[in-house]
Amino acid sequence: MTKIVAFGDSLTVGYLSPFESAPYALFLKPLLGPEVEIALAGVSGETTADMLRRFDRQVIRAAPRYVIVLGGTNDIGWGIATDEIVQNLLQMYQAALQAAIIPVACAIPSLLGADDFIPPRLDLNRRIGQEAARLKIPFADLFTPTADAGGRLLERYSQDGLHLTPEGYHQMARILSESVFKMRRD
Repeated sequence: MTKIVAFGDSLTVGYLSPFESAPYALFLKPLLGPEVEIALAGVSGETTADMLRRFDRQVIRAAPRYVIVLGGTNDIGWGIATDEIVQNLLQMYQAALQAAIIPVACAIPSLLGADDFIPPRLDLNRRIGQEAARLKIPFADLFTPTADAGGRLLERYSQDGLHLTPEGYHQMARILSESVFKMRRD
C-alpha cells in the first residue's frame, strides 16, 4: 500500500462553500488505484508558515511515501514576499526528504477577476519549479493547464475566482496523476 498525504490550504480541502468540498484527493485516488491510500491534510486559510508549523505532526509522523505540497495562495493574498514563501516551502520539502518521504512540489493555480495577483503567482510558480528541479523532486504544474492564454483561471474551473469547481479539482487530480504518479508507476 502506497500512502500519500495531500497537504495544503483550501485548494487541498477542495473548498466549494462553507458546507461543501470536493478535494482533489478524492478524484486522485481512483486514478491511482486500490494500492494507494491518500490522507487529506488541508486547512482553509493557511499560509505556508501555518503549514510549516503542522508539517511534522501531519506529514512526518504519518510517514507516507509521498506528500503533495500545495501552498502559497493565501501568502500572496496577504502580501507575503515570494522569498519567504519559497523558504517555507523549501523547509517542508527538505524535512520530507530527510524523513525519506518524496515531496511533490506544486505550482499554485491561477485565479479569475484579480489580474494584479497573477504576476506574483507566476513568479512563485517559477521559483517552485526551479527549487523542485534543484532538489530533483517531482513538480506538478497546476497553473498552466487550468489557465487561459492571459494566465487567468479558466471560467469552467472557477468557483468564486479563487477556489475551483469540482471539475477544476478533478483536473488537478488528472494533472498530478499524469505528470507525477503515472511516470512513477510505469
